[in-house]
Amino acid sequence: MLKLNTLLPVAGLTCALVIGTAQAKNPLDFGLLIDGKPIRTADPSAHVWQDGRLYLYTSHDEECQADFHMKDWQVFSSDNLTDWTAHGAVLSVDQLSWADDYAWAPDAAYKNGKYYLVFPAGSGVKDRVKPQNSTKWMGIGVAESDSPTGPFKDVIGAPLWRTPYANDPALFIDDDGTAYLYFHGIDFDYRVVKMRDDMRGIEGDFIKMDMGGYEPKMEGPWVFKRNDLYYFTMPENNRVLTYYTATSPVGPWTYRGEFMAQEHQSNNHHSIVQYNGQWLLFYHRWLDTTESGCDKRQRHVAAEYLQFNADGSIKPVQRTAAGVGNITSGQLR
Repeated sequence: MLKLNTLLPVAGLTCALVIGTAQAKNPLDFGLLIDGKPIRTADPSAHVWQDGRLYLYTSHDEECQADFHMKDWQVFSSDNLTDWTAHGAVLSVDQLSWADDYAWAPDAAYKNGKYYLVFPAGSGVKDRVKPQNSTKWMGIGVAESDSPTGPFKDVIGAPLWRTPYANDPALFIDDDGTAYLYFHGIDFDYRVVKMRDDMRGIEGDFIKMDMGGYEPKMEGPWVFKRNDLYYFTMPENNRVLTYYTATSPVGPWTYRGEFMAQEHQSNNHHSIVQYNGQWLLFYHRWLDTTESGCDKRQRHVAAEYLQFNADGSIKPVQRTAAGVGNITSGQLR
């Protein structure tokens, strides 16, 4: 049932949006239409804040785009994982002075009474036919808000660093309040850096983590803690979700293997969070979109239950059409 029909700015444009409630399904139905078509979302970053709601911070694929020229970041929230509220674009590259494109996978954190959005953005052109002609560059910024739904403001007006080229930030705040920033970097993977206490800069040098001798191509890291074990998860070779474990957020890490297989030879990007006692995996799928008018797969955010073995290892996860359902009234799995 529709509950709001309004006009909101998205990526510098005014588009017709329809926001409504949605029944449980997979991929997730956020009930948000842009120019009559469902919004295309990817790279979900899931967090549960002090108000008890689950928030998803996502990237936003433009309809039928030829490449990943993305312009804003979206936020959705729910208190039961069945009915979602779309909060619209909470930051756009139009608001940045140092980048104008590539609004890719974001992450978020709460610290010092503020909400922080770490986001990748960049400029230039990527020539996929003749890579030597590419001018593309990407860096990681940080935006701040008093609300989990924004609007967020680029508080430093610059990337956290310019070298190395980096994207796919993941923020993890440990039990002692230390904030660690993980990311994907060109020829600079498997590094982590501490954030300053004010979250407006980095502190110290990049730390090269010990991955136990196994460092495959990766992107989109996600780090979380369960009991006394830290988990470093990632799309290995940009496709298969795999993970390491450690007793410290900077390693040394032990490789534990795959927990979600690839699909369609396409990239995946995920997050893992505990909500109302249940662990959940959010990720994106590439699905045919016959209603779009373009003959191609597009990305959609989905969710599954995540379960662990007694030794802390992650059980393999299968993609389902049912997804996670109404978790507040359903039986925990």
